[in-house]
Amino acid sequence: MKLSETIKKHRFLFEELTARDFKQKYKRTVLGMGWSLVYPLLTLLIQKLVFTRFFGDMTPHYTIYLFAGNVVFSYFREATLGGMQALLANAHIFSKVNVPKYIFVLTKNVSALINFGITTAVFFLFVFIDGVPFSWSFFSVLIAMVCLMIFNLGMGMILSALQVFFRDIAYLYDVFLTLLMYLSAIFYTVEMFPEDVQRLFLLNPVYCYIKFFRVAVIDGVFPPTEVTGLCVLYAALSIAVGAFIYKKKNHQFLYYV
Repeated sequence: MKLSETIKKHRFLFEELTARDFKQKYKRTVLGMGWSLVYPLLTLLIQKLVFTRFFGDMTPHYTIYLFAGNVVFSYFREATLGGMQALLANAHIFSKVNVPKYIFVLTKNVSALINFGITTAVFFLFVFIDGVPFSWSFFSVLIAMVCLMIFNLGMGMILSALQVFFRDIAYLYDVFLTLLMYLSAIFYTVEMFPEDVQRLFLLNPVYCYIKFFRVAVIDGVFPPTEVTGLCVLYAALSIAVGAFIYKKKNHQFLYYV
C-alpha cells in the first residue's frame, strides 16, 4: 500500500498521534512552542561567542554559517531521537490494533519537521538581516529539505527497529550524536584540512545537507552536482534500508516490545 493511501486510511490515528507528540513536547512549559525558536537561538549565541574568535574572521557571514549547521543538525537530532523511541512508546497501540508500524515513526518526524520549518523561517530572516544578497539558489534549499526529511524518516525506522531488539542503542546513540556533531563542521570550516580529508567529510550525510544549505545561501550558487547527488543518494539508501528492515522484522516487533 502506498504511503499516501496508508495515511488516508489511518488519518485519524495519524493526526491524533502527531498532535499528541507535539503537545507532549511542550507540556507544562512556560514558552511552549516558543522553545522552537529560543533553543536554536541560544545555541547559536553560545557557539558564536565561543568560536567566533577562532573561526569567525576567516569565514564570511559566520553567524549564518553557524545557524545553517545548527538548523540541519537539530532537525536530524530531534527527528532521529524521536523516531528511535517511536515503536517502544507506542507498543500498547500496535500490539492490540493492526496498523502500519512506520506510521509511528512518521508522526515523530512530522513533529520535528514543524519545528524545522519554524527554525528555517527564522534562519532566512537572519540571512536578510546579515546582508546576504538574495539569490535564486535559495529555492534549491527545498531539495535538501525534502531529502533530509526522507533521510531522517529512514534513519528513524532503522533506529527504532534496533531499539526494539537492543535497548542499549539509546545510550550508544547519544554518544554517537555528540561525535557526529563535531564531525559535521558546524562551527569550523573543512577548508582548514587537506583536500583528501575534506572529501572524507562527504561520507557524513549530515555534513552534505549542511553544505547544501551553506552553498545555496551563503555562496549564492546552486550546489555542485556531487553534493546534490549525495543528498539524494543518502536519502534513498536510508529509506530503502529502513523499509527493508520493517518489512522483514514486522511480525517480530510484537515479541520484543
